[in-house]
Amino acid sequence: MDLRFTKEEEAFREEVRAFVQANLPTDIRDKVLGHRRVEKDDYVRWHRILHAHGWGAPTWPKEWGGTGWNALQRLIFEIETLRAGAPRMLPFGLTMIGPVLMKYASAAHKERFLPRIPTVDEFWCQGYSEPGSGSDLASLRTSAVRRGDKYIVNGQKTWTTMAHFADWIFCLVRTDPEAKAQEGISMLLIDMKSPGVTVRPIKTLDGGHDVNETWFEEVEVPVENLLGEENKGWTYAKYLLGHERTGIAGIGHCYRELRLLRKYAAETTDGRGGRLIDDVRMRDKIARLEMDLMALEMLLLRVATQAAGTPGPEASIVKIRGSELQQDIAMLQMEVAGPNGWPYSTDWMELGAPQPVSGAEWAAPAASTYYDMRKTTIYGGSTEVQKNIISKMIIGF
Repeated sequence: MDLRFTKEEEAFREEVRAFVQANLPTDIRDKVLGHRRVEKDDYVRWHRILHAHGWGAPTWPKEWGGTGWNALQRLIFEIETLRAGAPRMLPFGLTMIGPVLMKYASAAHKERFLPRIPTVDEFWCQGYSEPGSGSDLASLRTSAVRRGDKYIVNGQKTWTTMAHFADWIFCLVRTDPEAKAQEGISMLLIDMKSPGVTVRPIKTLDGGHDVNETWFEEVEVPVENLLGEENKGWTYAKYLLGHERTGIAGIGHCYRELRLLRKYAAETTDGRGGRLIDDVRMRDKIARLEMDLMALEMLLLRVATQAAGTPGPEASIVKIRGSELQQDIAMLQMEVAGPNGWPYSTDWMELGAPQPVSGAEWAAPAASTYYDMRKTTIYGGSTEVQKNIISKMIIGF
């Protein structure tokens, strides 16, 4: 198998690089490369710049405003935009609920929701995990009881990323409490402005507020907001998770952070008057990460060029390695930062904020990335869950 890019693919990669260089707003790039906090407006601006160029939905077919790119083009686009300092495209609409709507939703739902996703005219979030129902998602307890032409929803979701920004949530609910765990679940599309919906922040280790707990108290949801068929939500959930896990690999993110790591090591002294980058042990650690990243990229290229349709168990392999590699890079950045990465203050995460400790300007914000990367082996299905999937679907036990 030849994993080298063709001339056409190389030309496409250069086209993406040139576009990002010319069109990514400098303030957004500075936030991403400086490990500063990226706000809702930053995401929306970048999405709309891409949409105006016809690139607002890289993974979608042309009939719904997508690019119609093949899997390899989509991978090249993701790698090059993230490598250049662009924020990650919001996955909740584009790569989670969007594909589910295209495959399973009614024509009315497709017409209503899909056109508003690439422009972020409607911001989506995901309502899956609950207290006690994370990795064991089939044990969820949020209920939806039908009363006439409405469902009455009661329960709690947790780790709802960016729910405080969201207009809509795609939510797994239990509609048949008597059925077996997976068979009594449905998917509802819920307006976050509905009476009875409450969003409360969960502060994470980096001091951020990306995740939340979301409460539903007697929330009325029109029956027409049921996606697909009642009690078939588990089928839709599995389809969605395959797309989510492949995206968590973060190849472009890893390339960007490795480049920054080498830059940091070149700017840091080794305590003996030399540069840390010239220390043989540090070079060895960086080289090992680079080799791991090359191996992961080759795996993704194989998946991209061979897979068709729904991502299979290979998505779990990619998710494990990608999430672990992101953590390893962040950990080595902190090793390079040394004591200048501490103490950590959330106030330093704003763009332009001064760092009140001695050392390189990047050192304190690097701690934020280190903290943030702790979650990558948990969200989208923990590493332990992914290994169980691999065991059952590939090894056979």
